[in-house]
Amino acid sequence: MIEFCNVNISFKDKKIFEDFNFKINKGDKVLLNAPSGSGKSTLFKLLLGFLKPDYGIIKFNEEKLDKNNIRSVRSNISYVSQDIEFINEKVDILIHGIFSYEYNKNKNFNNEKLKELLEYFELNINILEKKVSELSGGERQRIGLIIAIFLDREVLLLDEITSALDYKLKQKVVEYITTINKTVLVISHDEVWKQIPIFKAVRW
Repeated sequence: MIEFCNVNISFKDKKIFEDFNFKINKGDKVLLNAPSGSGKSTLFKLLLGFLKPDYGIIKFNEEKLDKNNIRSVRSNISYVSQDIEFINEKVDILIHGIFSYEYNKNKNFNNEKLKELLEYFELNINILEKKVSELSGGERQRIGLIIAIFLDREVLLLDEITSALDYKLKQKVVEYITTINKTVLVISHDEVWKQIPIFKAVRW
């Protein structure tokens, strides 16, 4: 489904990837367990087309990524980062606004499912009336994850999304992710991810 083929990329003469090969099959759940500074976030940016390799190719569903198909590829990926940046609107307006985007208009928005997810991730329904600036880091992370779940895309890229949560909430997030039928790539230093056998830990 996703394949990095002989990828090379450098920043300021520092080689991040050299002849890097990596294949992720549909439905895989992968924990990127490489050391800090080894290019884990760079891997996500390459897949999303925000960076281009100096050499090598990246394939998504057997199609080489290029300027002609990158928007289509992105429409199949949900990316949740550690430091989530949302416009400073009420959470309810933010969520509905995201579903008004061109690639999301066909998504089925279900208020009951939203309430269920808020409850599961221990967020009070009143959070929908708060502005983003009023949310804690952990609340933003959970709202970002809920939006990603709602978008129902093929691939989830999760970058340190449990860093601001207590251990109980970390466990709930990990447990939920193990149940979904998606291809998932996780960057995290939290030990809780390493304890789940379904996640394949990958180092380089």
